[in-house]
Amino acid sequence: MRDVRTLPKAHLHVHLESTVRPATVREWGGPPEPEGGFTTFRQFADQRAKVRELLTTADRFRRVAVEFCADEAAQGTRYVEVTFTAASHGERVGDPEMPLEAVLDGLAEGQARFGIECRVLLDHSRRRPVERMWQTYKLALRHERVIGIGVAGEESYPLAPFAQVCDAARDAGLHLVHHAGEAAGAASIREAIEVGHAERLGHGIRVLDDAALVAEVRERGLPLEVCPFSNVLLGLVPSLAEHPLPRLREAGLAVTVNTDGETALGEEYLRLREVFGYGDAELAGFARASIDASFAPEELKARLRTDVDTWLATP
Repeated sequence: MRDVRTLPKAHLHVHLESTVRPATVREWGGPPEPEGGFTTFRQFADQRAKVRELLTTADRFRRVAVEFCADEAAQGTRYVEVTFTAASHGERVGDPEMPLEAVLDGLAEGQARFGIECRVLLDHSRRRPVERMWQTYKLALRHERVIGIGVAGEESYPLAPFAQVCDAARDAGLHLVHHAGEAAGAASIREAIEVGHAERLGHGIRVLDDAALVAEVRERGLPLEVCPFSNVLLGLVPSLAEHPLPRLREAGLAVTVNTDGETALGEEYLRLREVFGYGDAELAGFARASIDASFAPEELKARLRTDVDTWLATP
């Protein structure tokens, strides 16, 4: 079996704020992660909120971005679309532009040092005001390497209030990717498609609740950004062995494998091998699916597909 950490991959669903190295958090005086990992969503959310509060200066935002690139490259990630909640950080630190500009500087440095291509998606919590999402939209328009926006967070809050922002983003040529079908069911996914003009579904695992929706998502070719370990960690799925990922594949849906930021991408692929028995060809298939579903330039996609084929052909 080949080393899955060297398999060339695209990473499409990862929150920058969830990837801060534990050593960096300790250095800044932040809370440690619990021994043995998180056991409840509230424990996870509280710890991550405290980590976000440590991001107070341009140097810290920049450092997190550089370290993110190093860690992703070590896992075989060759292209990443990293999610960042820029407008929220801007409000918190009293400088609307600084957090995103610092992160983009760090990603540019990391890209040059570690040979990884980076683009940014800006997210907005469904629980927060529409005005802040307009700010997110305006930030996205000002930076070439920001390629899209979307809503995230608790799906009990509807996407409908943000419809005009989604319309404007689509018309401006920004990509739209929303968290949907993670904790909520088919209605959340339909809203992401019909109101939010979603081009991919962040998570989307609850699509299986509705056979007609499965057929629609398949026919539209909407990729799913599936994050198996995160789903287990946050209590949405009882165990990895019970994760619906195999059933999503069997339904003919476009399934990409991602981390949400709660683990390393190579480790996520390794768990799929161990739990579901996927061989190298199937894991390479996931890598190709992530490349195909990305918003990378076609020339880069072609090069990455060739690299996946080379990995699979090399004993």
